[in-house]
Amino acid sequence: MDENSERRRADVTTVELVGGVEALDLQLHEHDERWAQAYREHERRIRDALAGVNVEVEHIGSTSVPGLAAKPVVDIVVAVDDITAEEDYLDGLLAAGYVLRVREPGHRLVRTPARDVHVHVLQRDDSAVADYLLLRDHLRSDAGDRALYESTKQALMTGRWDDTNAYADAKTDVIVAIKARARATRGRG
Repeated sequence: MDENSERRRADVTTVELVGGVEALDLQLHEHDERWAQAYREHERRIRDALAGVNVEVEHIGSTSVPGLAAKPVVDIVVAVDDITAEEDYLDGLLAAGYVLRVREPGHRLVRTPARDVHVHVLQRDDSAVADYLLLRDHLRSDAGDRALYESTKQALMTGRWDDTNAYADAKTDVIVAIKARARATRGRG
């Protein structure tokens, strides 16, 4: 057993949604190069806030894929050694101006007050981190799957979404299929 697993505490067991369910105003925008700049600014802000903490910071989600329409919300994943050690990362992120939105098993979400940047904190060994990067990298390189994903999101625009999670769940089947193709492509590479 390594040193980190010996000190880990039990994680939260419920979902705490700070502020309750929020209706989703869903509008896709053509890809905007300013999203990459916003990511770089927030990456610096996060690294400054967590100086001395071993973290990985990556731009994920649709805003990280040139040529893909997206909601104008920059998603960032921060991988930490121990998600249960909130004192290592949460206080620093809150002091840097982010606000806590979600605390759930294996995941914390902080965001800007303007709601235009979402920072997903996950444990480094969580498979979700690799999945986010797999999807991002595949969509960056595969025009067909990028078009499929965008058309799926466009089709979902016709619905009413009372919650971001419901919208995300509606994309799951397409995302699972794209990730399966990405893994197959990577296996051939």
